Amino acid sequence: MAKYKLVLLRHGEGAWNKENRFCSWVDQKLSSDGIKEAQNCGKHLKALGFEFDLVFTSVLRRSIQTAWLILEEMGQEWVPIQSSWRLNERHYGALIGLNRAEMALNHGEEQVKIWRRSYDVTPPPITESHPYYEEIYNDRRYKCGDVSQDHLPKAESLKDVLDRLLPYWNEKIVPELKSGKMILISAHGNSSRALLKHVEGISDEDIINVTLPTGVPILLELDENLRPLGPHQFLGDQEAIQAAIKKVEDQGKVKSPEK
Repeated sequence: MAKYKLVLLRHGEGAWNKENRFCSWVDQKLSSDGIKEAQNCGKHLKALGFEFDLVFTSVLRRSIQTAWLILEEMGQEWVPIQSSWRLNERHYGALIGLNRAEMALNHGEEQVKIWRRSYDVTPPPITESHPYYEEIYNDRRYKCGDVSQDHLPKAESLKDVLDRLLPYWNEKIVPELKSGKMILISAHGNSSRALLKHVEGISDEDIINVTLPTGVPILLELDENLRPLGPHQFLGDQEAIQAAIKKVEDQGKVKSPEK
């Protein structure tokens, strides 16, 4: 029997997810479909009887908005929320704002897959000439973090995401789990993948094949040492979830011409 349970999810679909662009640290809201995904997630978690004591999010609105909508559907709006940049999406550097399918056409599907899914490959860094540089680095939410703005990343591999996430996991989230609290983490595709890699011991090679759809809750059941009792479980209609996973995987492929 599990000593601890943790629910983790990638936020609902964002506006740039819909447009197939690298969103990363650009602060996009949920799309209309993303709002529905978050609401349906809340309904499903309520039907399964989950009662949360604490929620963790990134400082990006699509992560926070997803948490709000889930708690509202569950009638648990009072549950405290803690937000940290350390749960932010991976920083895609110079790739931010670019269309994945167009990049696959220009650079090849394999290169885009490496940029999106590999463990230790870092994309080209963002520079001050990038159209979203000022928007990201002049945002006051990063003035109240635990690192100075000039030490924020300019590009990250998944390994870098795990390195900046682990202190928050170990110092903030783990003590709350061990105190017996039921935790929900509303994060992003890559911060969630990084956490799964750490908790489940997924290899550097195998993590490239781990794909998370938007708005689907993931259950982790852990022993007293926070080791998994089994593989993570996607909660919901499994056929629909597999279709959603394929949709995410296809984002990095050349778009077939319309007939």
